[in-house]
Amino acid sequence: QKFGSWVVRQLSGTQVPDATSGFRAYSREAALQLNVVSDFTYTVETIISAGRKNLAIEHVPVKTNKKLRESRLFPSIQIYLRRSFVTMLKVYSMYRPLRLFSVAGGATCLAGLAIGCRYLFFFFQGQTEGHIQSLILSAILLIVGFQIIMMGISAELIAVNRQLLEDIQIRIKKGELDK
Repeated sequence: QKFGSWVVRQLSGTQVPDATSGFRAYSREAALQLNVVSDFTYTVETIISAGRKNLAIEHVPVKTNKKLRESRLFPSIQIYLRRSFVTMLKVYSMYRPLRLFSVAGGATCLAGLAIGCRYLFFFFQGQTEGHIQSLILSAILLIVGFQIIMMGISAELIAVNRQLLEDIQIRIKKGELDK
């Protein structure tokens, strides 16, 4: 749980010590700005969302009772961790898609360059036979890496559009609440 909370702090840019537990209280303004899209759990998603929208987050330590039984919310810790990871990845990609796709695309391109250098090493040694697979794999990885980076640029533009739509949604919600 400590590692998971650390990951959430890194993704959200907040200092929440325990990301998955606790009572949540939102101001009207914060509640209007938060949109929950996950069908799994809102806790991690709202922390990342609030952090990315620069909303104030406070932590109030409380005493807890001793653990008397296993949780009935989730069948196993592995299922919870897997689903939480998918939620974190999805929410982070909503707010920082270019960074996420650039890392993935850059790593793929780097692997392609490394394999391409291997081919060139053998090529300049005069050993061209038997290494064509390296050239093909290098080309595939470079193309796929470039496509992933291009997807990141598209996703970044979609994220800007989502942000504009959220601003419009907030105005509509405020107008409805003020009636």
